[in-house]
Amino acid sequence: MSAKFWSLMAAVGLICASAGNLIAQEEAAPPSAAETTAPDLKAQAEQTLEGARRKAKTLAVEVDKSPKAQEITAGILQPIYKLAEQLAFPMFHWIAFAVMATGVVSYALQLVLAKLVVLSRMGFSPAEILSDTLGLVISLIGLVLTTQAAAENSTFTQSPAAVLSATAVGVIAGFIFYRWGQAQEVQATLARTRAVGALK
Repeated sequence: MSAKFWSLMAAVGLICASAGNLIAQEEAAPPSAAETTAPDLKAQAEQTLEGARRKAKTLAVEVDKSPKAQEITAGILQPIYKLAEQLAFPMFHWIAFAVMATGVVSYALQLVLAKLVVLSRMGFSPAEILSDTLGLVISLIGLVLTTQAAAENSTFTQSPAAVLSATAVGVIAGFIFYRWGQAQEVQATLARTRAVGALK
């Protein structure tokens, strides 16, 4: 074979060897910064959260063991316990149940119907929505706690007449408060509309 042929074969061999070296280097090279950024940030966030949980747990244990914290806690809870003992009679639980039912009905209707009425008048108030949501949550929690306390400390829950009458009073009163709340929201919406029109 001629010298040109062997020269060509040698050149092809060198090219193949160079390409193989480049591929091996790319496979062995560490991942780029863009590829490692997301996992690193996630790991750092998890470590930070875990550290915060450990610190919070340690702090809670220290507070629980603190005589001063126990004294302050007793000062807060003792009057409440005494008041609860004095109010542990069926009539109190009837009133509390009716009040909590009133709140649940009123705030639930205001969150649904009243907001639809306000929206129909081109009005929207995030503050009112948050306020009514908070009122509904508080009323629901109060209703649950009232029922639990009544079941443990009085005969209120054992009397269907007492439960039904308290519920009926709560529904009627809740509807009345809902109507008042809706009227106030509509008036506030109209006032804001007039104010915006006056500015224009």
